[in-house]
Amino acid sequence: MRQVLGGARIFDGTTLHDDAALIMEGERVAAILPADQAGPSTRICEGIIAPGFIDLQINGGGGRMVDRDTGLAGLRHICATHRALGCAGVLPTLITDTPEATARVVEAGIEAAAAQVPGFLGLHLEGPHLDPRRKGAHDPALVRPMAEEDLARLCDAARALPVLMVTLAPEAATPQQIATLSGAGAIVSLGHSDCDYDSATAAFAAGARCATHLFNAMSQMGHRSPGLVGAVLSGAAPYAGLIADGIHVHEAAMRTALAARPDGIFLVTDCMAFAGTDLAELNLNGRPVRRENGRLTLADGTLAGADLSMDKALRVLVQDLEIPVERALAMAAAIPARLVGMQDRLGTLAQGTSPVPVLLDDGLALTGIWNGEDWDAPQ
Repeated sequence: MRQVLGGARIFDGTTLHDDAALIMEGERVAAILPADQAGPSTRICEGIIAPGFIDLQINGGGGRMVDRDTGLAGLRHICATHRALGCAGVLPTLITDTPEATARVVEAGIEAAAAQVPGFLGLHLEGPHLDPRRKGAHDPALVRPMAEEDLARLCDAARALPVLMVTLAPEAATPQQIATLSGAGAIVSLGHSDCDYDSATAAFAAGARCATHLFNAMSQMGHRSPGLVGAVLSGAAPYAGLIADGIHVHEAAMRTALAARPDGIFLVTDCMAFAGTDLAELNLNGRPVRRENGRLTLADGTLAGADLSMDKALRVLVQDLEIPVERALAMAAAIPARLVGMQDRLGTLAQGTSPVPVLLDDGLALTGIWNGEDWDAPQ
């Protein structure tokens, strides 16, 4: 069904167009045309039409965590929850767990890819090869260095999944292991690390391409010891995820990072099973996590993921930090799509793509998700 979506500003992944119309043929983009050349609109929209969000770090959603019990049905449920929150694609994320739990989740991910679960891009394994000094909410009893059998399993998973992102610390994996894992197709991201600047740059030189939730759970930037943050801000890392909720990272730090890195920083929510629900508490590996005043915390006050949606992160960037709308929208879709190698079909409204367009009001609140015929209301 051909639909002409007019009346809204249109962000194509790079540029924000005024006085234009988006032509959709079912779920595929046919064209963006000047309004006076598009013909009569079949849908009059208000606000901004943009590509669906790409979230590369979601720990759960809809009341379910990605954990040792997650199977195909669980991944389908989590992906559907995030589709209703405006995400065209996600990487369900397993945090530090046992080898057996990791193997089960990887197998579920392979099944999800084979079943073409809508929105499933692959998996993100955050740990267990981390630095216990920067463990955050990860279980320290399960954090450990990478052994050769771990490397072999991760390489097999990278070859079997459409996308595999692995967060690790340089203290827990050698440059050769990082090179081997990257060579197998995994996106290696540095995080939960207390490494020094030289170790970080060596890991990036070996094949790591990203940093996980910039500033959080990593060595900070000092004037004589730049740490992992300094390595990212100096350009050693091509990409870095950012939790822009105004809680995980101070506004001044976000401004500094975005000024230092005009490209490559993208948004993640790092959300938990709370996403898409009104739950007040859940368990994380047997430990209670409380949801209160926009924070998710363990009993000792440690932040445990974020109570964040992509459109809320956009509002923080644009309204609080005064980042241009185009840049914020690119951080939510085009940049992460490029990192996972899917820029030819996601994160853009280019002809022939199927980006699950979203509709945002002028205040950047999500108001609709395109279903091929009309706008679905968000959760």
